[in-house]
Amino acid sequence: MKATEQFLGKDSTFWAYVKLISEQLGYSARGSGQLRVYPILEVVTKLETLGVNIEMPVVEEVVDYLNYRGMYLTQHVKDLFMNKDSAREEFRRLQLQHTENEFTCALPLNKQKGEKRDHAYFTGIVNIITERTLRRHAWTNELIYGEHIIFDDDPRSLSYIFDEENKLVGALSRRFDGAYPSTRNPLAIWEIKEYYYTTTFGSRIADGVYETQLDGFELNEISRETGRDVKHIYFIDDYNTWWTMGRSYLCRVFDMLHKGLVDEVICGREVLYRWQEILEELLLQEVSQR
Repeated sequence: MKATEQFLGKDSTFWAYVKLISEQLGYSARGSGQLRVYPILEVVTKLETLGVNIEMPVVEEVVDYLNYRGMYLTQHVKDLFMNKDSAREEFRRLQLQHTENEFTCALPLNKQKGEKRDHAYFTGIVNIITERTLRRHAWTNELIYGEHIIFDDDPRSLSYIFDEENKLVGALSRRFDGAYPSTRNPLAIWEIKEYYYTTTFGSRIADGVYETQLDGFELNEISRETGRDVKHIYFIDDYNTWWTMGRSYLCRVFDMLHKGLVDEVICGREVLYRWQEILEELLLQEVSQR
């Protein structure tokens, strides 16, 4: 899921209206299990009852965005999400490639107990696709994977930015789930949120969304001050969590994307094709800058 150019670069007034209208009228059509439509007359009436001095050109643009948000998420994102069974199936298929090709990336276990204890499927999928793509690039360009080309599948430190003279010019406040090529001057960092065993949409999930927004603010500040661009990718999965229970937070993720706080959100099975494309774009960019 990438941002739509039309709605990028909007000011704080635009996003204030987005939040106010979404909160007052709701994100979903009550009882329908679907995201709601926002008729302009209903929006204006609600704003008038709140005593808002309405800026109609801004409100009209915001309503266009809100209705686009609902349409896009319903038509293009909803059915990308997997459940634990479909995620397990995709993981097992890729796990065979991991074994047959003697891949070295980590395949971590989830945090469940008992019979639910198994691999973290989505994380494993991301790691395998990353290593497969980098190995192919290494082979094509006569490089050695693990020596000339690497990635960090389990960062144990914060990410730091150094300039050409090896002076420290930026640092991030949280550890991420992956970095390319490493946490030192990363070209890309990513977070993975898989919630296949979640039964309620709790504060932990909500907090994760807000933490990602803060990461985005930090990255944007570093980019403005240093000119270093670090691609920020947000992986999310589980149909029940993000669609059945968490549609309002999925809308917030969509807003976050259009505020420029993440570069791309990869939803569910989209990872199977889009992640490789992003990595290949990064690798091509590296080659062109040498």
